[in-house]
Amino acid sequence: MARLGDWLEPHPHGIYVKPADAWIDPSEPEPRALVTHGHADHARGGHGAVWATPETLAIMDARYGEQPGIPVAYGESIRMGEVEVGFVPAGHVLGSAQIVLDYRGERVVVSGDYKRRPDPTCTPFEPVKCDVFVTEATFALPVFRHPDTGDEIDKLIARLHANPDRCILVGAYALGKAQRVIAELRDRGHEAPIYIHGALQRLCDLYQEHGVRLGELLPVADAKKADIAGHVVMCPPGALNDRWSRRLPDPITAMASGWMRVRQRAVQKNIELPLILSDHADWDELTDTLTEIAPREVWVTHGREEALVHWCEQRQMKARALALVGFEDEDD
Repeated sequence: MARLGDWLEPHPHGIYVKPADAWIDPSEPEPRALVTHGHADHARGGHGAVWATPETLAIMDARYGEQPGIPVAYGESIRMGEVEVGFVPAGHVLGSAQIVLDYRGERVVVSGDYKRRPDPTCTPFEPVKCDVFVTEATFALPVFRHPDTGDEIDKLIARLHANPDRCILVGAYALGKAQRVIAELRDRGHEAPIYIHGALQRLCDLYQEHGVRLGELLPVADAKKADIAGHVVMCPPGALNDRWSRRLPDPITAMASGWMRVRQRAVQKNIELPLILSDHADWDELTDTLTEIAPREVWVTHGREEALVHWCEQRQMKARALALVGFEDEDD
């Protein structure tokens, strides 16, 4: 008897779909790549051809130069050999998609990275019933239960108002997290200009070109200290403690990351204002998603595989871990 999903081959650098002769999120160059989203642990340059959403292809173009891309919109299906391939929203970042594979009566969904809570910068996650669900496990431990997003943004705004002579310097991953923090601030009524590190400009422009409202963004490089006081400043996490930040008026250092749930991480990084804000599903979102989809089998990757596999086995849900390489922390 054939094993469920035996037409897929998990390799350390990606998942090979044999009857389609294509790879999903390969970390090495391949002739044909299906890409879930634009983060570097899932998307890279150098492939012969790339199938992805139009937004993901635009992100890859911005990061790696023009790609040999074939756009596949949400809800659209294409045929690759005997496999029908579709892309549905994953709710992770702009353009992120789950890849739905139908072959000889079996359906496999490769989720990439995903989250279930609302995000003004991307299309919400869409659950798809399937035989095999390939799930991420970045925060797959019960300790990771992300707080309400609005409450975290309110903490940021309150600290800003309490310190009008200082600025708040927020470290956030350049793709997805930075734009989400800005958009969440706008949704909470914060319409003041937000200053940004030069490394964020290109992707912020791309998000705005795709209809995401980020409001007035100003480059830190063109501003005086007095101009920046009382404002939010966004930068990549790596710039929080480097010389660049010395031009700022007594910054309150913050970081937006799911890892801020771990107090020791905040202490190690000298974070004064930890903001627990993640673009990945937390423990409850992961387990609720598996309960809702109810696949015959769960394949777990990118993170805390053991705990989620154990949770599945306790509920008579067949599960196994995939040892894929290339996982990137993303400071999320």
